[in-house]
Amino acid sequence: MLSNRFALLLVTALAPAVWGTTYLVTTELLPPGRPLLAAAIRALPAGLLLVAVTRRLPSGVWWWRSLVLGTLNIGAFFALLFVAAYRLPGGVAATVGSVQPLIAAGLSAALLGTRLSARTAIAGVAGVAGVSLLVLRAGARLDGLGVAAAAGGAVVMATGVVLSKRWTSPAPLLATTGWQLVAGGLLLLPAALFVEGPPPAHLTSGNLTGYAYLAIIGAAVSYALWFRGIRALPATDVTFLGLLSPLVATVLGWLVLGQDLTPMQALGGVVVLASLVMAQTGRKPTPPAARPRPHDPVLTTTTTTSTR
Repeated sequence: MLSNRFALLLVTALAPAVWGTTYLVTTELLPPGRPLLAAAIRALPAGLLLVAVTRRLPSGVWWWRSLVLGTLNIGAFFALLFVAAYRLPGGVAATVGSVQPLIAAGLSAALLGTRLSARTAIAGVAGVAGVSLLVLRAGARLDGLGVAAAAGGAVVMATGVVLSKRWTSPAPLLATTGWQLVAGGLLLLPAALFVEGPPPAHLTSGNLTGYAYLAIIGAAVSYALWFRGIRALPATDVTFLGLLSPLVATVLGWLVLGQDLTPMQALGGVVVLASLVMAQTGRKPTPPAARPRPHDPVLTTTTTTSTR
């Protein structure tokens, strides 16, 4: 049981690790100044592809639930991230966003009946401290609207994760992932056109490669793994894995872009990893009666989508 849980954690961790590559791909391959367009292209084509592959549309309450979850997990989150990124230094935005596990822990206690342990709270605070050491720079300026947007992004993403845990769809995992990506993409597309104008008239092969990577790997694959983890693991455990994104982004900046890696940043990376380990260990095993049965949708979708 422990080995299965560890494997699920590792597979789910691939999603935020992939998201940590977004900064590198965006700066090196995509047209400058088009983050909302990148977000829309990342979400909408990937969602349409998954819907076409699974040939499943929402039914009943899942029409509005998909819209709510797609807005929280993708549409509103990306839009708020865009505002925060433009009004704040990246380190400040990442540090504010790192409070997401603590918010998810509180929402899990309120909506899912999960006990908020001292261990989780300490791990959450340690995660914020680690990300601060990793990415925050001295003299970073603060902007009220930017901080509010970064905090709002953490809130909507944490809420989306908890509601995704509360609302488990009977449909295949890839189908529900596609529904959310389409909903988020449809929200982002008009915002991108209004804020950034029409797409560039000419796209290079590098631009197309970057957009393809974000849509296929950065959205279709990674979000399927992410939502799979949400179905099978406690919501708080999943949100802690999001701390891997700034860690991966920092390491890639050092390895690929030749950016400096200071001793304090290295210490921050160690603290982030320690907070992840603390959050994932010391949890009491789930009672046998509460574990999914072989015919449960959660277990079925988990085992049938492992090739993704």
